[in-house]
Amino acid sequence: MDDNQRLRYSRHLLLNEFGEEAQARLLGAHALVVGAGGLGSAALMYLAAAGLGHIRVADDDRVDLTNLQRQVIHRTASVGEPKAASAARTLAEINPEVRVEPLVERLQGQRLEALVRQADVVLDCSDNFATRHAINRACVAARRPLVSGAAIRFDGQVAVFDLRQANAPCYHCLFAEDEQGQHGERYEEERCATLGIFAPLVGIIGTMQAAEAIKIIAGIGETLAGRLQMYDALAARWHEVRLVRDAHCRAVRGGPRGRGRLRRQP
Repeated sequence: MDDNQRLRYSRHLLLNEFGEEAQARLLGAHALVVGAGGLGSAALMYLAAAGLGHIRVADDDRVDLTNLQRQVIHRTASVGEPKAASAARTLAEINPEVRVEPLVERLQGQRLEALVRQADVVLDCSDNFATRHAINRACVAARRPLVSGAAIRFDGQVAVFDLRQANAPCYHCLFAEDEQGQHGERYEEERCATLGIFAPLVGIIGTMQAAEAIKIIAGIGETLAGRLQMYDALAARWHEVRLVRDAHCRAVRGGPRGRGRLRRQP
């Protein structure tokens, strides 16, 4: 690090648990963030401000006026612009040292798999089950840590699936793809429009996703690996459950379809 970087990140360097070595790891890291909406807004801004060296942000949607109530990375002037491009511009203003690649596309198939393999950590800030399961499969195959977040109405949740660990649970262990499919993908995609969402909630969950990703890269503290935290913003209460791998999960075993249900430990 040069003197300018030492000054910019000085509040990290003052932390005994962090220091210059951890900051250097952050500066040399590469994150893939899927989704530049509410969750992605908070996650991306804190990753950039903290000095995560290379960020790829993927989103095929465009900024809508209804997004501005909670998607704070975008501005009124950005309405109609691709979210990935709008987000990249904001991140450049926050920290021009960070290399940001906007990907105006819906990641899937081999393209998604290749980008996951190139990343040190993946943040799922998407808004539909099909994308979440595709990201999970790619992270399982590449053994990349996945930081997953979700939010609707006043309820949010965040979890880490550290797929570098041999017995780690994955997203499919928690939410089986076939069971989610009973409701249809479109149902999930329209939930914010039909059920509403409390604006600060996505900031809370997205910020936690950034914190977990930074800890994973920096190698500090205890992450949420093997734990699911749920937040009720209306009651201001957190609840946590411990997660274990589903022995029948087809995503982690690559075998036949199992029940896909995660066994939860109190």
